[in-house]
Amino acid sequence: MIWGILAGALIGVLLFALYLGYDPLPLILLLVAAGAIVAYFRTRSGKGISLAGTERKHRDLSIPDISFDDIGGQERAKKELKEALDFLIHRKQIDSYGIRPIKGILLAGPPGTGKTLMAKAAARYTDSVFVSASGSEFVEMYVGVGAQRIRQLFREARRRAKRSGKKSGVVFIDEIDAIGGKREGGTQHREYDQTLNQLLTEMDGISSDQEIQLLVIAATNRKELLDPALLRPGRFDRHIEVDLPDKRARKQILQLHMRNKPLDEKVDLDKVAAETFGFSGAQLESLANEAAIYALRDGEKKIGPQHLSAAIDKVMMGEMTDRKATREERERVAVHELGHAIVAEIVQPGSVSRVSLSPRGQALGYVRQHPGEDRYLYTREEIEGRIMVCLAGAAAEREFYGNRSTGAQNDFQQAHRHVRTLIRTGLSDLGIVDPELMSKEKMHEESLRILKELEERTSRILSSHRRVMEQSLEILLSEEVLSGDEFRRLLRAQTPEKARI
Repeated sequence: MIWGILAGALIGVLLFALYLGYDPLPLILLLVAAGAIVAYFRTRSGKGISLAGTERKHRDLSIPDISFDDIGGQERAKKELKEALDFLIHRKQIDSYGIRPIKGILLAGPPGTGKTLMAKAAARYTDSVFVSASGSEFVEMYVGVGAQRIRQLFREARRRAKRSGKKSGVVFIDEIDAIGGKREGGTQHREYDQTLNQLLTEMDGISSDQEIQLLVIAATNRKELLDPALLRPGRFDRHIEVDLPDKRARKQILQLHMRNKPLDEKVDLDKVAAETFGFSGAQLESLANEAAIYALRDGEKKIGPQHLSAAIDKVMMGEMTDRKATREERERVAVHELGHAIVAEIVQPGSVSRVSLSPRGQALGYVRQHPGEDRYLYTREEIEGRIMVCLAGAAAEREFYGNRSTGAQNDFQQAHRHVRTLIRTGLSDLGIVDPELMSKEKMHEESLRILKELEERTSRILSSHRRVMEQSLEILLSEEVLSGDEFRRLLRAQTPEKARI
């Protein structure tokens, strides 16, 4: 507004000078020189174009409106975080005990588990200003730029706290591994080494006698890559693991994201939570959103079980594609997927949720399974069962056609991964071994032996359930989808001889 008035006044002065017959060129040159001098000093004082950029795209300088009640699950992580934050709230009490303030909290865990949300909730819990930045913002090819941005970040947090009348501030750095990685030896001085050194210096300068108490919260998906100097006590004093949610936490997250959505009474969120093992909080949010989109497409007023089931498939496998397989390919894909389903039901009854011929992502068909209760420890028999499920698709093709196709490539990769787990955890016939001391030939020989034995057991199961496969194949080719309940009904109706596993 002010600059617009000044510009208009200058134009008026120039026009008036022309009217009186004066040459306006000296006046124009004088104004240009004055403007350049003002711009130069504004840049030097930090009020103009700063090294941090004119647009702070990833900064939120207000107190967030997210509380810990808005974060589903993560009860242990939230409890640990609140305990650490209480030191920031009750400063006089901790000073009386001679406790130094906690300077930093590191949130580590897989992507999408709510680390950023927990940092924002921490700012609200402590009534602190919230300043955030991503680690990638500090990585520059110009020497000293990243270090200056670190200084500006902490200076900005203190200035905002004073302006808002707050006594504390939270500085959140996402993806801290971008600047906090382990430093290499030697004399090479990299730019992000300077940035890390500046961050360490700023954290060392945080003390309890400062007018504004700052707390640094950082998030990373790769804690093992961070520099030891950053992880030591006195810098990041608390390391909090933010894991993938368990079944109970997944239900809480779904309930939070379904609060503003019309949910049908037939929907069982317990069942949905059981079928989404391994989903992160971000994936569950996407699941709720996609289910609402499917309901809108169908013109339904409420989100039904079928919409949530389709949304689970989309989040897991991707959107449906327009691939048109030939009749022979569709039949082979159906045989392949039914092989997976039969063996999955034998080794883990009740685990099959859906068998589908709808192409999604890179798959022409798929079987959706759920483990029932969340499992984190596995026996040899359970891992062997998983390997057999992986091998069952190709084994079913060989049972029906006498050969296999290229569609089992991903299955074999998963089977090899499970076999390596067996060997490395001492569950194979080799016993407890050190994989690093084993030759590749020995590892390969043991892997082939395990796969051959399990493939034979898988083939025996499929041979004894051939009639079930034929009936299921007819329905699957006709309907393109076979529910887990319908598949189990067909399996029970045939009552074949108990397969040897």
